[in-house]
Amino acid sequence: MDEQVLKELREIVGPENVTTALTDRITHSYDATQERHLPEAVVHAGATLEVSSVLKLANRYRIPVLPRGAGSGFTGGTLPVQGGIVLVLTRMDKILDIDTHNLTAEVEPGVVTAELQRQVERRGLFYPPDPASKEFCTMGGNVAECAGGPRCVKYGVTRDYILGLEVVTPTGDIIRTGGRALKNVVGYDLTRLFVGSEGTLGIVTRILVRLLPRPEAKKTMLAQFETIDGAAQSVSAIIRARIIPTTLEFMDAATIACIRDACSIALPEECRAVLIIEVDGEAEVLDRQVEKILAVIRPFGLLEARIAATDAEAEAIWQVRRIVSPSLRKMGPDKFNEDIVVPRSRLPEMIRALEKISADFGVPIINFGHAGDGNIHVNIMVDLREDGMAKRVEEVLRQVFRAAVDLQGSISGEHGIGTAKARFLSMELDAATISAMRGIKAAFDPNSILNPGKIFPQGPARPPEEAKRK
Repeated sequence: MDEQVLKELREIVGPENVTTALTDRITHSYDATQERHLPEAVVHAGATLEVSSVLKLANRYRIPVLPRGAGSGFTGGTLPVQGGIVLVLTRMDKILDIDTHNLTAEVEPGVVTAELQRQVERRGLFYPPDPASKEFCTMGGNVAECAGGPRCVKYGVTRDYILGLEVVTPTGDIIRTGGRALKNVVGYDLTRLFVGSEGTLGIVTRILVRLLPRPEAKKTMLAQFETIDGAAQSVSAIIRARIIPTTLEFMDAATIACIRDACSIALPEECRAVLIIEVDGEAEVLDRQVEKILAVIRPFGLLEARIAATDAEAEAIWQVRRIVSPSLRKMGPDKFNEDIVVPRSRLPEMIRALEKISADFGVPIINFGHAGDGNIHVNIMVDLREDGMAKRVEEVLRQVFRAAVDLQGSISGEHGIGTAKARFLSMELDAATISAMRGIKAAFDPNSILNPGKIFPQGPARPPEEAKRK
């Protein structure tokens, strides 16, 4: 990178917050995909005006800028695929305000999601979005990807809790969207435009979130079923019974086989699907809800239902879900983690399609996720050292995404598109829609400096063999 540019960057954020050391560049060259693309410099911003000045500088010199939080994304959203500057926002980690009267909180983008949850819960409040990475992912990244999590079946995803944003555009302008009032129809809804835009339209520097009163109590159960169809029918039946659980997590037969030996709760061979069901609310109504759920799901091949009586028993149930990821390695050293979504009533069809794809191509596919909203985490476990495996995986991915779209679903529920799924975008979106999105990108970022190479196809597809071992 030109020394003049580095000099100006040091003047903006301080010399201690600019580095071109190889070790720092490597540290900021990858995310959870484990692909690697080296940036030319790493800059740690500490304030909105610093972010603005960096973007003005980058726009003047036509240097790519990649906003980054914890770097925990699964689709390459923070990869500096065209080099340039990785602009790290973790210094901006303050919870600026928790308003217990209006049930809002204002935070900087580097705030860790779980820390915000802990702070508001101490005040009897509740921030529902709960991505699996909440103990280290940041609020800025949650906004960029519109993060979800198990609780979204009842409470919704990140976009449902964002009241307003402060955003620095690629040209360095500082704009503010939304506000503290719950009703606001002045102008375009730019807040929703930025949420889920994967850092391609602007860099979020302040986030105003909506809070809820903290639920008084919760009840957790683990239900075992003879078939995945029975589990899926149970999900629909629960919703039809006018019960909206906090979470409805599922695991299929392949997942159960993977964790059976490591699980503290017995999962017999005849168990072909599991639901983890949690309800929350007023303590006196939860027992009745649990009884009603049991009555509703019993006709669908229910083998056993374990209801937690204590926090420790609830934790043991959730541990069944948590051991899945570390147990996957026995199936293959290389993991392709996708997050398709289909209407929840079509879960059995999607699972059968995945089982057929697995059999046809001879690769293990492990499926689990959020049954309440049809979000399936599809884990393709392979060894890329095998001859022809990379090409086989590419076709498996294509068929998985095609099956999801054919079932009126989507190729991504919460992980985003980034670089990993860009080549499949046209499966779901037609040319006119993609053109409209490109037009929005060009309007905000005329020189295409902000997180370039994301969402939209940029040329030849990246073959899977370039994926690094996870």
